[in-house]
Amino acid sequence: MPRQLVVVPSADPLVVMAALRAALTADGPAVLPHPGTPAGVPEEVKKRVAVVIETSGSTGSPKRVALSADAMLANVAATDSSLGGAGQWLLALPTNYVAGTNVLVRSIVAGTEPVLLPDGHFDATVFAELSDRMDAELRFVSLVPTQLSRLVDAAEQDMQVLERVRRFDRILVGGQAAASSLLTRALELGLNVSTTYGSSETAGGCVYDGVPTGSVRVRITDGQVELGGAVLAEGYLGDPARTDAAFYTSAGERWYRTGDGGELRGGVLRITGRLDSVIISGGVKVSLDEVEQVVRGLPGLADAVVVRVPSQEWGEVPVVIAAGASATEAELGPLRNAVSGALSRAAAPAAVFVMEQIPLTPTGKPDRVALEAFAAGQALQH
Repeated sequence: MPRQLVVVPSADPLVVMAALRAALTADGPAVLPHPGTPAGVPEEVKKRVAVVIETSGSTGSPKRVALSADAMLANVAATDSSLGGAGQWLLALPTNYVAGTNVLVRSIVAGTEPVLLPDGHFDATVFAELSDRMDAELRFVSLVPTQLSRLVDAAEQDMQVLERVRRFDRILVGGQAAASSLLTRALELGLNVSTTYGSSETAGGCVYDGVPTGSVRVRITDGQVELGGAVLAEGYLGDPARTDAAFYTSAGERWYRTGDGGELRGGVLRITGRLDSVIISGGVKVSLDEVEQVVRGLPGLADAVVVRVPSQEWGEVPVVIAAGASATEAELGPLRNAVSGALSRAAAPAAVFVMEQIPLTPTGKPDRVALEAFAAGQALQH
């Protein structure tokens, strides 16, 4: 029996939360949180589908991930187990983003009221002040690396901000890789930070600090990270070809092909980067994600993005795109030396391009499609 699907305006978290509450108990229609009016939304979905998350499309066309109530609640149970129990959350992410939706679902299960950060530019001082409204025994927040960076910057300068942020029992950081230098700074300040790995296809983060949560399973197949467990999505709405390419069953167990490269050491997962972000430069494989990690550890480049551009001589080369006043001071020579020393000469960026502002997807990730187009245009001018 099918189930009605309704689009809920993601700008109002409390409206989304009420719709989720009904959807998770099967008393209401399935929910698609969205900041606008999405096209081509079906009127009905399968009965098992409770939530639909539209992915960012940061590296291609967006997908609509269909999640069951069981998958969402399994993720919540695994999270609570990893964090030492249910608690109160500060919502700092859009609710059309799976991490934002998860904050609302966790709040529903915990019976707590989330504290809501206003839309717009992330202000660390406002964030710290809002944290005073949290009165539960356990307090949590999910952030993306850019938000954590601004929070760390403020905490290093303002003792009141630092004291308030230290009260969080855990600060989850995900959505994209965080620079090791940023994590080191956060930990040195005494912040309880954990990195998370997962996606909309796994109902959100399901690997914390490299360790799978709950009953989540991780394996590496031909260099690709695969995830299994009750957190897996039903598939992609109206896209059976993509569903079959990403999800499969082996020996009675269902698995999701993440598209990420990685390795397991002592049961701890380390992500090496997107498999589709590896380029061949002068006959040498170069991971743009690894280059980006090194670049973001350099002064003034914490939010820099590394993309590919065509090269007549080398095939493809990495280039750095940065924003802000400090980025204009980044010199190519020292940057190339840093990357060459950490990785290889082939990985050294060919150029640094500066934008006024890095374009982002609605979920706060760098819009890599737009950035590659910008870089290609800049490369032609040089």
